[in-house]
Amino acid sequence: MGLTGIIHFRDRQSGQLVPESIPAESALRWFYQSRLGFLCTLFCARRASFCQLYGWWQERPSSRQRITPFAARYQLDLTEVELPPDQYPSFNAFFSRRLKPEARPFAQEPEALCAPTDGKVLVCPCLGTSTLLPVKGALVSVAQILDSQQDARHYAGGSALVVRLAPYDYHRFHFPDSGQAGPARYLGRKYHSVNPLALEREPRIFALNRRVLTFLDSDHFGRLSYVEVGAFAVGSMVQTYTPGSVARGQEKGYFQFGGSTLVLFFEPGRVVFDADLICDSAQGLEVHVKTGSRIGQQP
Repeated sequence: MGLTGIIHFRDRQSGQLVPESIPAESALRWFYQSRLGFLCTLFCARRASFCQLYGWWQERPSSRQRITPFAARYQLDLTEVELPPDQYPSFNAFFSRRLKPEARPFAQEPEALCAPTDGKVLVCPCLGTSTLLPVKGALVSVAQILDSQQDARHYAGGSALVVRLAPYDYHRFHFPDSGQAGPARYLGRKYHSVNPLALEREPRIFALNRRVLTFLDSDHFGRLSYVEVGAFAVGSMVQTYTPGSVARGQEKGYFQFGGSTLVLFFEPGRVVFDADLICDSAQGLEVHVKTGSRIGQQP
């Protein structure tokens, strides 16, 4: 996909190729395709205060008026949402909405690996010591994402899962398996967009952006690294779990306003991704999945 091209993904439920609707596309193109816009982006992305200010604006009661048009534009299924739209005090509260418990059931087979959130998936079934993960124009090493050569070596020969969330997706994320979760560790300082338009212009985004790293000693998939990547206008990544014992499907946290990404790393021989995801990822095609749906299994 070029900077002027149309982005497509495969909807896993329907099997259809879908052109991606990009919220604020014209603004993103200005920020990442024009010289002046990109200079402004570099200035803003260095400052958490900009994202905090934008987040404050989304928290204002007046922002509630955006909820209904947003839901209509992106055809959100409001029957899944925990509360009626008029009960959310701000747009940000609706953005980070919970869903009804039955809306995202986790696959019950203990050997099944489930999607930790809604979003567009790319998988890498075999990580080499110099593997660069392809994320819609971005080529980033494991060491850059984890900010550690030593941790990266732990996953040599293993595998990776990348889930990119769009602003209209469900923005809570969950543990894919039960186990022991360590404390959240914060990395990076910047807040670039993680939209493909931005990734093609600045492929180092995943090594620059604010990230949260958590190690999970899972019961069925070994020790995995769970990384949340912030983005332009994402005020914060909120952790709702307590370090220690966690359950399969338990909420780990949520992103506040903005598009965001999860990256999970698995040790060698711990997981085999589903064949359709491997095939599509090899062609650079993202696949939209829902939280709790099966995306792989134990070997």
